[in-house]
Amino acid sequence: MQTLTIIIADDHPLFRGALSHSVRGIAEELVIIEAGDFEAARRAADDNPDADLMLLDLAMPGVSGFSGLMSLRAEFSGLPIVIVSASDDCATIRRALELGASGFISKSSGLDDIRAGIQTVLEGDIWAPKDYLAGPEEDSGLTEIIERLKTLTPQQNRVLSMLGEGLLNKQIAYELGVSEATIKAHVSAILLKLNVDSRTQAVIKLGKINMALVA
Repeated sequence: MQTLTIIIADDHPLFRGALSHSVRGIAEELVIIEAGDFEAARRAADDNPDADLMLLDLAMPGVSGFSGLMSLRAEFSGLPIVIVSASDDCATIRRALELGASGFISKSSGLDDIRAGIQTVLEGDIWAPKDYLAGPEEDSGLTEIIERLKTLTPQQNRVLSMLGEGLLNKQIAYELGVSEATIKAHVSAILLKLNVDSRTQAVIKLGKINMALVA
């Protein structure tokens, strides 16, 4: 009998519990791994390479907006990731799917919709809310930024997210357990890939992608 492994990454214990309840019954053998912050989510994915699915909140401690999705998508390319978020406008859904999410579930969804979304993704399809109006990004500038962000490595995504939180190179180096010279090299690569001249400009570009989350 095949065991289904699902990682639930959300910083609210009550909502993690609700999601855990919602996935009960979709498989006879089910392993649920909970993570309350981004680093715990990353470790869970690393420790469980055969996990079948991750349910990921966009607003996780330790990461800024879509940076977590981009980093996990790059590092664990074979792991389907479904975004579960209270920010469920069309722009946010579109950007999540463009950045590699296998589905998007609104936190206001009912139990049946949550289960249907999870089952759909497990079967290899993409899931979005029924009222989502698919279409191209209206802002061509944002499309370019998204494509450039998708070229960042997992570590570069983490560094960019920390830059967005206002951390200095030495603080980022300490958090990631690497040298300051390594962080400087990552920052230089980020600036090159995003086609900007300063870390401030890089953070501004990241902020444009995350704008829908705070609108």
